[in-house]
Amino acid sequence: MAHRHRAVGHARVVERCLQREEASAHCTELRDRIIQHIAENIPGNHLNGHETERLPNNVNFSFEGVEGEAILLGLDAAGIAASSGSACSSGSLEPSHVLLALAQSAELARGSLRVTLGKENTKEEVDYFLGVLDGLVAQLRKLPTLATSGS
Repeated sequence: MAHRHRAVGHARVVERCLQREEASAHCTELRDRIIQHIAENIPGNHLNGHETERLPNNVNFSFEGVEGEAILLGLDAAGIAASSGSACSSGSLEPSHVLLALAQSAELARGSLRVTLGKENTKEEVDYFLGVLDGLVAQLRKLPTLATSGS
């Protein structure tokens, strides 16, 4: 009887491992879709971290001339949840020490956007996000900043 319980337990462990591998592969595909799209369609972008040697569900970009908080507000208005900075600096208005350690300027670090994906996310959701992001970054770059408005 003990052997039967171990076999059932082992089967559940194998099943969970396979589910994790499937979720990881799914997230990696979506992550790579985001990285490729932003690299090809949004000028002045900087991928934070290595292109492929990163968590399968994490993308972090900085955008020249745009504040991360402004991006977040625009995404939130479109029903998209994201974060700015690094996970270590969540909730802080200061530039991420992680991004600064990657030799980014404080201004560029403030223009960062962090997206975390899950197994429940779809290609359609990612495409919606990318469409909103394209327009949002372009729109925000057209707005005058405090530095250029003479205030």
